[in-house]
Amino acid sequence: MELQQMQIRGLERGFGTWQQNSEDRMKLPIVYFLAAGLMGLGVQVAAQREECVFEKLNEKDAQFCRGDLEVLYPELGDVGCTFIPKCNQYRQQISTEWTSPNIRYHQADEEKKYVLIMVDPDAPSRANPEYRFWRHWVVVGISGADLKKGNPRGRVLTDYRRPTPPPNSGYHRYQFLLYEQPGDETIYLNPEKSASLGSWDMESFVDYSHLGTAVASTQFITKNYNN
Repeated sequence: MELQQMQIRGLERGFGTWQQNSEDRMKLPIVYFLAAGLMGLGVQVAAQREECVFEKLNEKDAQFCRGDLEVLYPELGDVGCTFIPKCNQYRQQISTEWTSPNIRYHQADEEKKYVLIMVDPDAPSRANPEYRFWRHWVVVGISGADLKKGNPRGRVLTDYRRPTPPPNSGYHRYQFLLYEQPGDETIYLNPEKSASLGSWDMESFVDYSHLGTAVASTQFITKNYNN
């Protein structure tokens, strides 16, 4: 009787081992096809991204881009002198998700300070820029060393506002201008100008701050992501 029970337990162990091996063999094709499916999905996504075309600005608009100033957003890299493409939801992300870009200027003098301005000259539209220049970002006292690293740290006079062209207003230019900051100047915004972002007299700000001519500038063009 005891011998019979031992034989039965041996058969059960053998069956269990066979069952486990069988299940393992069944899992292998599943894992293979799952991995293949994920690889196929990755290739498909990559192919979709490769189809995205970054159109350069026309000759007239490209004249604004000078000094090799770089404006770096996630996934896009340097957007200077380009149209923001609609593919991969880039226009939507630049308007609703991404925070301030990295600004890099390789020619910056590490002994100097700089002023960065970002404006929209096409508010509410390029055909009728009644509210130019719409102020999106003003940072002063940026060190040349930080600019070389792409990190525009300084005293913020106007917090970064994402590019948000109104619906059906066509393409908007978003311009970045970099100035050398005079060593003995305290840069400020007039109180009445701080309260309103639109219809900003940028030239007056540059003049009373004694900034002179921008050492570098660039721009990108985009429009409302639903259009």
